[in-house]
Amino acid sequence: MEQQKLNPAIVYVLSIIGLLCCCFGGLGILLSAPAFFVAQSGLKKASLSPDDYDPASVKAMSTAKILALVVTIICGITLIYNIYDLSTGGLEDRMLIFEEFMKGYEQGVQDAAAE
Repeated sequence: MEQQKLNPAIVYVLSIIGLLCCCFGGLGILLSAPAFFVAQSGLKKASLSPDDYDPASVKAMSTAKILALVVTIICGITLIYNIYDLSTGGLEDRMLIFEEFMKGYEQGVQDAAAE
């Protein structure tokens, strides 16, 4: 009987995209948490019948699970921080920083046009 292989590629892809989406207020948790559960369920199936699964693919899925867990924790911390920051008046501070940035950008455009 041929051994089945676990496919950790989807877990890796979701985790990496989740890490990139972490910059958007921690919303990467919407990708990394499901990736963790996919890896967890794959490893659970493999643990129920270890002789049916390729050991190399089980090891790769275990690594993918660790990556998904780390990304989920990072995104969770970022999400909690952003919720806290916005609930304590951080939106006004962010808008002031954005307005200052836009004024500097407009000034740079005007200086470049004057040259």
